[in-house]
Order: sequence, then C-alpha cells, then structure tokens
Amino acid sequence: MSLPAAPRTLRVSALLLVRDRKVLMVRARARDVLYLPGGKAEPHETDVEAAVREAYEETGLRLTADDVDAFGTVTELAHGQGPGTMVAMALFLVRPGGALDTATPVASAEVDEVEWVTSADADRCPPAGVETLRRLVAAELID
Repeated sequence: MSLPAAPRTLRVSALLLVRDRKVLMVRARARDVLYLPGGKAEPHETDVEAAVREAYEETGLRLTADDVDAFGTVTELAHGQGPGTMVAMALFLVRPGGALDTATPVASAEVDEVEWVTSADADRCPPAGVETLRRLVAAELID
C-alpha cells in the first residue's frame, strides 16, 4: 500500500496595481473568478521577474523590477487544482508616482477582461485573492 502523495504547492507571482483605492484584477479565459495579474515563474526567472513578465503578457503594462516593492506572500488552497493543492503567491506592489499611474491596462489574448476591484468583490475571487484583498484593506490601500 502506497502512502498518499504530499500536497503540492504551486509557486506563483502576482502584481498589485492600486489606483483610487481599487486593485487591478483579470478574468482569465473561460475562468469563473478574478485573479491578480501574474503566474508561474519560468525556470530562469525570479519571482519579481515573473510578476513583471506576466503583468505585461496579461495587461500590456510595461514595468521593471525597479517599479515594484515586495508585499509579502499569500499561501492558500489553490482554486481549480487537485484536493489539498496549495498556492504560494509572492505579491509585488507597484510604487505610486511612476508612469504606471496613468497607463491603461488592457485585456490580452490570455485574459477576457481587466477590472478594478475592492474588497466588496471578494466573493468573485479564489482563496488567495480573498486573502490578498484582506491584506490590502489592512494596509489601507483599498476599500
């Protein structure tokens, strides 16, 4: 008899772009929930490099590692994955006062829409998104 496999943890990175007390989220193709722009790092990438690349791929926003600050890591049950699968999401907050304050994010081929959300939208987010919204409210960045 074999032992059950240990739960798997997916490492991802995500971008936090906050404007007017709302944070940018995207709805991926054929998905039912809102996600932060982001995704898995390529083997050669750091977490911040992955967040920057994924944000560009999903929203067209051009930024560099110098445009963001680490905001912590959220570890929660992964949405739409096997039972017990966790996600560890490294969060990177875009510094205000730069070119991204006025840049317009647009949905790419990877996402159906971009949306500015508050904590009132938590019911439309997976567990890691809900926890991220809670942390953004606690930091007095969003409503």
